[in-house]
Amino acid sequence: MDAAAKPEEMLVIDRRKPLGFFFDNEKILGSLMIAPALLYVLALVGFPLVMAFVYSFSDVSVGRVDYHFVGLQNLKRIVANVEFRIALKNTLLFTAVSMLIVLVLAKILALLLVKKFKGKFLVRALILMPYVAPISLGVIGWLWMLDSIYSPINWLMRESGLFGPDFWPMWLGKPQLAMAAIITVHVWRMLPLATVIILAGLTSISQDIQDAALVDGAGYFRRLFQITIPMMLPIMLVAVLFGIVFTATDIIIILVLTRGGPYDSTQVLVSQAFYTGIDAGDLAGGAATALFLFPLLAAVAIAMLLIARRAEVT
Repeated sequence: MDAAAKPEEMLVIDRRKPLGFFFDNEKILGSLMIAPALLYVLALVGFPLVMAFVYSFSDVSVGRVDYHFVGLQNLKRIVANVEFRIALKNTLLFTAVSMLIVLVLAKILALLLVKKFKGKFLVRALILMPYVAPISLGVIGWLWMLDSIYSPINWLMRESGLFGPDFWPMWLGKPQLAMAAIITVHVWRMLPLATVIILAGLTSISQDIQDAALVDGAGYFRRLFQITIPMMLPIMLVAVLFGIVFTATDIIIILVLTRGGPYDSTQVLVSQAFYTGIDAGDLAGGAATALFLFPLLAAVAIAMLLIARRAEVT
C-alpha cells in the first residue's frame, strides 16, 4: 500500500510547487518564452511603424508640438517631386542588379564549397568575414579604396597595365561609376549570407538523386538545371526575399560612400526619406517617402512566399 501511494503523493507535491502550473503547461510556457521576442519586435519595429503611418498623414515637422491630419497630401506631394522619382528609379535599379549578381555569385560559391578540398574551412571563414565585420567599418574601408586621389584599386590597375597612364577613374565622382561602386560594396556585404543559405540548401539534397541521374547519363548542366535548381528553388527564393528587403532598406552604404551623390545619381528611397525627414526637418514627408516602400516590399514578400510554397508542393 505504501509503495502504491508514493506516485500519488509525489504528484500532489509537484502540483503544490511554486509556479509549477506555469512550467507544466506547454501553452503558457510557450507564451512566456516568446514574450520577450514579441515585446522586442513591438517596441523597436511596431511602435516606429505606427508612428510613421501617423506622421505620413499629418503635417508634423521638427520643432512643432502640434500637427494636423492632411490625408494623402504628403503622398501626392512626394510623388510629384522629381527627386523622389529619381530615388525610386535608383532603388529599383540598385536592388535588381545587386540581387542578380548576389544570386549568381552565391550559387557559384555554394557549388564550390559543397565540394571537398584542402583549406575548405579557411575559405568558408574568409567568405563570412564581410558579414561578420561591422558594416560601418567595412564601408569606411571601401571609401578609402575608392578615394579619388589615394585609391589603391586605381594604383594596382595602373601598375598592372590595365589602366593607362592618363586614366584615373573617380569612382564616387561620376554618376555611373558611383552606382557601380555602391552595387559592388553591397554585393560584397550580402554575398556571405546568400552563400550560406544556398549552401544549406545544397547539402539538404539527397546524394542518391544525384547518383541516380549520373547513372542515367545526365551531364553536369542537365543535373544543375533539372535537379539542383528546381529542388533548391524554395530556399533560393527565401534568400532572394531577404536580399531584396535588406537591399531596398539599406542606408549605411549610401550615407558613408556617396550621401546620394553625385547629382542624386545614387539617392535611394531610404536615404531620401532620411534627408527629407531628419536633415530638412519635414517629418511628414520623410515618413511618407519611407512608407512608400512598405506596400512594394509586402507585395514582393507575398509573391515570393507563394511561389516558394508552390515549388515545395510540386
